[in-house]
Amino acid sequence: MPFIIDPATTIGSLTLAVIDMDYMSKFYCNVIGLTELNRQDRYVELGTHGKLLLRLESSPKGKQYPRSMGLFHQAIRLLGRRELGHWLNHLLKSQYPLGGAGDHLVSEALYLTDPEGNGIELYCDRPRESWEFDENGIKMDTLEVNLKSLQAAAQDTPFGGLPQGTTVGHIHLRVNDVQEAVEFYRDLLGFQLMALWPGAGFLSAGGYHHHIGVNMWNSRGAVPPPAGSLGLVNYSILLPDMKALNSLVRQLNSVHYPVEMSDEKWFLQDPSKNKIVLMAAE
Repeated sequence: MPFIIDPATTIGSLTLAVIDMDYMSKFYCNVIGLTELNRQDRYVELGTHGKLLLRLESSPKGKQYPRSMGLFHQAIRLLGRRELGHWLNHLLKSQYPLGGAGDHLVSEALYLTDPEGNGIELYCDRPRESWEFDENGIKMDTLEVNLKSLQAAAQDTPFGGLPQGTTVGHIHLRVNDVQEAVEFYRDLLGFQLMALWPGAGFLSAGGYHHHIGVNMWNSRGAVPPPAGSLGLVNYSILLPDMKALNSLVRQLNSVHYPVEMSDEKWFLQDPSKNKIVLMAAE
């Protein structure tokens, strides 16, 4: 039987290498709405209500390689249209540019780019019972978002940061070979392939529309960025407990896939050299 990852698995957090840690931290707090949880000389940890979502590591001499493997965007999931509309109103007041929007049928999403070029999506899901499927998997699209309707759904209170319950809903990665990436996340890690588009794949645990997106729209056949580059350092896959974590590690060991342990976390890389941290929520 093929290995299936625990259905309660989610994306935990991600780490970015940035040139100006202080400036970027202010952006993620003031524009995105995260709060500072922990600060050291070389890094700062950000999240909501004590939950870590993003770690920024100082790399003042780093360079960005936008056509290499790495982060396409991080996707911050809010609980509903009310919260997403509230954030949109805050963004417009901040005068930071909105980069785009998309109605994906399963969700409504807003897009922007941080000051150092890292992609960000803020989105909310539509109810699962409204998601549709066909012979190609879950039906997703990119249609126009009714921004005025989204704004009208917002709570009429001052924005005080992203609310409790906000998570990293999914992560979208640049890879150099989509089929190879799909085989890794599906056949080795046990995620379910939810949809396959030209140059992109979407995989999930527990029937979600996707926890991991991979595409090679701008990175087909690319090589990994050199050590010390800006952008994605790693991201974490969060298993619900140690039993689920150990089960996944045994699966990787059974096929002799390289994985290393440190501080009760397991580290590995996907075929495009995107670094992954495996950890347990409990």
